[in-house]
Amino acid sequence: MEKKAKLTEQKVGFAHPISRQRDVDSNKEHLEQRRDSLAARIRAGNRAAAAELVDIYYQQIYLFMRRLGHNGQVSEDLTQQSFLQVWQHIGRLRDGKALNAWLYRIAANVSKLYWRRHKAGRAVSIEGIDVPQSSEAASDRIGDYEQLGQLKNAVVRLPEKLRQAVVLHYMQRLTIAEAAEVAGIRQGTFKSRLNRALKALRKQVVSEKAEL
Repeated sequence: MEKKAKLTEQKVGFAHPISRQRDVDSNKEHLEQRRDSLAARIRAGNRAAAAELVDIYYQQIYLFMRRLGHNGQVSEDLTQQSFLQVWQHIGRLRDGKALNAWLYRIAANVSKLYWRRHKAGRAVSIEGIDVPQSSEAASDRIGDYEQLGQLKNAVVRLPEKLRQAVVLHYMQRLTIAEAAEVAGIRQGTFKSRLNRALKALRKQVVSEKAEL
């Protein structure tokens, strides 16, 4: 009965917080172990590990490029360039724990270089690209009527650095520490940049609502 009750609680979302935290910790530990193993096998030249890396991250990096405002074809090209950079610099990967941020940093640099080479280019609409539901904290800060999924095009209109901050943390779901590492700045600076981005998004939404 006790086991059945626990399963029922988990199904309806009322599992004990300690139990939920244990599950989160267990999943996190498993992910870190998987990344450590994957990174070690890639550095050793294991082709299967390289293929596994692409399977895990290709779609994520492609969506990252799209959410930064690149069109579909350019995003495909930049994603492939990102993985070429990964293979060329794989020896610089410290360990599996750094894998996520390391990959995104390479992709971010590839995107930045593209924008520099195509200064006349403009970010394209990302309407129709699925965006994961934001966390409660993000929802509270943006406001009930400003869910991230409704702000996709507003995000594209942000300056490049602010757009990157929103995409990394709220759309790609990187932690503040990971996102700051990708951006190459301190966590406090990243948080400040993220706050500026959210204020700009609020301003855009309020302005658009006023025009309706």
